[in-house]
Amino acid sequence: MNAIVTGASSGIGRATAVALAGAGHALALGYRGDPAGARRTAELAGGGIPFALDLADPAGAAAAVERAADLLAGVDVLVNCAGVNRRSPALAETLADWQRILTVDLTGPFACAQAAARRMVAAGRGGRIVNVTSVHEFTPIPGGAAYCAAKGGLGELTKVLALELAPHGITVNAVSPGETATPMNGVPEGADAAGLHRPAIPAGRPGRAAEVAAAIAHLAAPEAAYTTGITLTVDGGLSLTSAVANQETTRRSSR
Repeated sequence: MNAIVTGASSGIGRATAVALAGAGHALALGYRGDPAGARRTAELAGGGIPFALDLADPAGAAAAVERAADLLAGVDVLVNCAGVNRRSPALAETLADWQRILTVDLTGPFACAQAAARRMVAAGRGGRIVNVTSVHEFTPIPGGAAYCAAKGGLGELTKVLALELAPHGITVNAVSPGETATPMNGVPEGADAAGLHRPAIPAGRPGRAAEVAAAIAHLAAPEAAYTTGITLTVDGGLSLTSAVANQETTRRSSR
């Protein structure tokens, strides 16, 4: 089994590569600006082919996926993990920055999924596509107009692709992480999430990249052949708390 993982130079992408290697996959490891990080991931995974990929250029990203598939002699699994996270008030957002987020977090992953799916269909042996979204696929956050729109769009794209590709034996699912202790979120590589107190999260801490990767690896496994078109949320219960602040405010005001 051959797997392509984008955003593999750190964080969830790195942990996913390690998990898939443990399941016996040969790996191609996509990175944008950190080739040393991708090489380190290959070391941790016991192998893997780093390759450059920039989602800001969707056509170029699709071509990079094609080249990676050639290097692996085929692709059975694609994990769309690469992306950017940015906040800006909607009234202050520029069209250029809006477009950049949608290109990197939605159009680029679509182009990669399309390229991988075409190879899977041509090979005729099925496959797995897993898109990494966010709890903000469902839950809005102030300053997240572009980011939430992109992640929500990627969640809906997941469902459409699942419908269209099911006849070819290809499942398409998403994993939506909550806050995860990764460099993208300002947590140094190797720091344990258990040491980060998050009282607003029912689990009391952010997630570990390996915990998100375990969900991705499950959806990429042969045993997940009957699961398609879903988003699996891995957030320590964060998305359960939307009414908690209002409940606490109501209690205080009634005293």
